[in-house]
Amino acid sequence: MRELDTVLQSFLDSSSAELTDAEIGCFEAILDLPDPTLYAYLMGRSVPPDHATAAFIDRIRAGHRPSA
Repeated sequence: MRELDTVLQSFLDSSSAELTDAEIGCFEAILDLPDPTLYAYLMGRSVPPDHATAAFIDRIRAGHRPSA
């Protein structure tokens, strides 16, 4: 999904230098999720079952500013 690419690329552009090894692992894990699941997480329509992934998704969402 193009929307996912935009959100994730924006996050990487602004935060990649600050990511810990654990956060990089979490990012790689969310890339393996089915697009509809990841989209639902990023849009706040559902929440990942584990706390670490949920917190990381929240971080991505907080850093994303949709373009007008």
